[in-house]
Amino acid sequence: MQNLGYCFGMRTFLPRFPQSSAASSRESGSLIRLRRMNSLWNDTEASRYPGDFGQRIYTSRLLGRDPSLVLHGGGNTSVKIREQNVLGVAEDILHVKGSGWDLEHIEPAGFSPCRMSHLLQLATLDTLTDIQMANELRCCMTNAASPSPSVEAILHALLPGKFVDHTHADSLVAITNTPAGLARARDVFGIRVLVVPYVMPGFKLARHCAELLASNHQDQVIGLALMGHGLFTFGETAKESYEQMIELVSVAESYLAGRKAWTVGDASTGARPGRVELASLRKEISDAMGAPAILAVHGDAAFARRDDVGDISQQGPATPDHVLRTKRVPMLGRDVASYVADYERYFADCSAHASGALTMLDPAPRVMLDPEWGLCTTGRSARDATIARDIYRHTIDIILRATALGGWHALPEQDIFDVEYWDLEQAKLRAGGRPPVFGGEVALVTGAASGIGKACVDSLLARGAAVVGVDVSPTVVGLHTRADYHGIAADLTDERAIGAALDEAARTFGGLDMLILNAGVFAASTRIAAMQSDAWHDVMRINLDANLMLMRESHPLLRLAPKGGRVVVIGSKNVPAPGPGAAAYSVSKAALNQLARVAALEWGKDGIRINSLHPNMVFDTALWTPELLASRARHYGLSVEEYKTNNVLGVEVASRDVAELAAEMCGPLFAKTTASQVPVDGGNERVI
Repeated sequence: MQNLGYCFGMRTFLPRFPQSSAASSRESGSLIRLRRMNSLWNDTEASRYPGDFGQRIYTSRLLGRDPSLVLHGGGNTSVKIREQNVLGVAEDILHVKGSGWDLEHIEPAGFSPCRMSHLLQLATLDTLTDIQMANELRCCMTNAASPSPSVEAILHALLPGKFVDHTHADSLVAITNTPAGLARARDVFGIRVLVVPYVMPGFKLARHCAELLASNHQDQVIGLALMGHGLFTFGETAKESYEQMIELVSVAESYLAGRKAWTVGDASTGARPGRVELASLRKEISDAMGAPAILAVHGDAAFARRDDVGDISQQGPATPDHVLRTKRVPMLGRDVASYVADYERYFADCSAHASGALTMLDPAPRVMLDPEWGLCTTGRSARDATIARDIYRHTIDIILRATALGGWHALPEQDIFDVEYWDLEQAKLRAGGRPPVFGGEVALVTGAASGIGKACVDSLLARGAAVVGVDVSPTVVGLHTRADYHGIAADLTDERAIGAALDEAARTFGGLDMLILNAGVFAASTRIAAMQSDAWHDVMRINLDANLMLMRESHPLLRLAPKGGRVVVIGSKNVPAPGPGAAAYSVSKAALNQLARVAALEWGKDGIRINSLHPNMVFDTALWTPELLASRARHYGLSVEEYKTNNVLGVEVASRDVAELAAEMCGPLFAKTTASQVPVDGGNERVI
């Protein structure tokens, strides 16, 4: 192994792969996905990525667009480039995907530049621990600000190609994760692909692959198939390596299709669980997790209803790295206590073989298969639950394809455990830092489409909450496009709409921890002598009755909040200091404030705290039209700007000012406060 640098070094002595490989893929019209995947390559688009590094970014993103190849940070790519350092000396640099980056959206900053000479020297060592390897990889970078290099950086350096692509293609894993997987993979790919028995990623895998390459005909090899792991391809151009990846994946898919093992499953949907059932289960899972959990119901029920689900789902994940997102196996049904006990047994059995003491991770499930509800996922954030969903949906397809091919056969649990408790993976988890203050918690904000409500959504999202925004305006649905936001268009004066909104919120995130009662209307200025009954009742229905119904229906969910329920009422300065011409608004807000005080008395035993904020004249809300603002300013004999700052401090109060305090009232600073009333008005003489 002393001459590895010569055998697998830079492009000056790398073999140029024959064009017959790419040509054969173009000529084979029977390959299922090749035409679709090749259409992703666009010469015009590719031309916007000049140079080797630009082409590397372009094809990395092409791979990242296809979830059947990589998911949520999976896979890695690299390119070898000769560069001058600050001393003017030319060096061969491997730019390899850095830890924490996703191929679909990777930028230049997502690659770690490593000195090839050092990587190739590391490959000549007889042994190298994971911690030593991680340190050496960091030390050989030419940019200290870059992310930590992929644990497969040494393997990328050794592989015979300027460009290297690595995916976790579903089709390959479905073939390899069968009892005869090794033989099948060799049969599928022939001599052009080296099939590598499972070896844990890192130094040992790099050495093993290098030895295999050294003992085979390099000029015929275009890739490596790693059992239970993934697929590598390499080439002299980014397009060549990419097209060879697509060709091999398509060959694998054709193999599955030819054996009626490609199209699997059906679209059976699960029953819609009740919101209190969901909140109760979420509470159990949160207790096991040691932190508030998101619980999302996805409805895919066909797999969960299979007669053999107890066998095929309990063997292990499709690839070992999925264990960090999905745990080793899903929970069958809703018996959290049994799942926790099984995980504790798994940890005790597997940790007995560890070289040092290990601390058990939380034993809560991340995937649940329930015959009634279907597929459900959990996580410490909505994003985590979404990632678990995406991974397990692909896992289901892989399991079913492998089963149709000849039987699903996952890696032994010890191999999975070794990755779950791998020092390098543990370091990634520790690098995540402290969780946000509202991590795993769920908030519902009414009147969320604009003004204070919209600002409350933003303040809660910034603190890590998953937020449900509700508004009569349909624009609330598209307020944000992210996993931790869900918008619902609903008329909260309709009792059925309130129930439906809470059901939808529970199915999306599992329950409710925080309720921000913000929706309201400010009717046109009308003296009591001229007040019409319909106008009066319209204001009461929105500002008071809707909030009563929402509080009543939310109570069973709030009392199951893992850290205690919280309600913030957006009141008004008119509660302590009403003004003429605003009878309906002032009375409705005063009644709502009194309702909150009574609720604080009744709900304290349930660990639910309720506090009120009283803003005054927040002008960036839908309540304040330009016409109303001008009218009120004239009423007081002030200009519009004078009216906006007509308070003791001479400041304008904005929606964000109210929202930030509303969010803080849900946080730990107010943990021992309930039934408080706090003005947000710049100081009002009548209130003071």
